[in-house]
Order: sequence, then C-alpha cells, then structure tokens
Amino acid sequence: MTRASRQKAESWGRRAEFLARLTLMLKGYRVLEHRCRLASGEIDLIVRRGSVVAAVEVKARAIPDDEVISVRQWDRIARTLELYLTRHPDLQPLERRFDRVDVAPWRWPRHARDVWRP
Repeated sequence: MTRASRQKAESWGRRAEFLARLTLMLKGYRVLEHRCRLASGEIDLIVRRGSVVAAVEVKARAIPDDEVISVRQWDRIARTLELYLTRHPDLQPLERRFDRVDVAPWRWPRHARDVWRP
C-alpha cells in the first residue's frame, strides 16, 4: 500500500467516524470518547444513551459485511471498554453493549445495535 493510498484510507476512515458520531448524536446518544486508545486496544466510539454505554466499531466499506469484525477483535474491544469503565466509576452500573456503524459512500450510516455479546 502506497503512502498516498494509506493517507486516502485514513482520511476516509476519519470521515466515516465523523458521520457515525453525527448519526448517533442525532439518535440521542452522547459521545463520551472517540478513538479511545488504551493499553488493551482501541475503540472507535464510546457512547451513552440512558442507562446504556456502548462501544461502537465504525466500518467504512462500500459493501457492509457483518463478518468484518472477528471475535478476537470484539474481545479486545470488550477488554478496552472494561478498562475505560474502571477509569470512569460513574459509568460502572450502566448496561454494556457492543454496536457497529457501517458507513458506505453515498448512503446514510447504518447503526446496528447489540451486534456482539462477550
């Protein structure tokens, strides 16, 4: 992969994350973190709505694919969410959920709730 193609992919990924944040905010979610990086891994978005805190994986793809995120990746996201929550004790009692937002060119982002359970 050339430097130019990496930069283009990074730019598209950042736009996709922005569109995902905007979509979730319009649905009533409050974005707590974006691009949350901790020792155990990275979560694209951590959002809250009511009594639910969700780790959201954003996928920017021309064709949405449910199998894009492996169980190993979800495990890493789950560990990272738990570490994040230990640093934010006020969020500890909330229900945890794992969501995905698919962003495709020229389409509205698609929010899939509760796509994985540890």
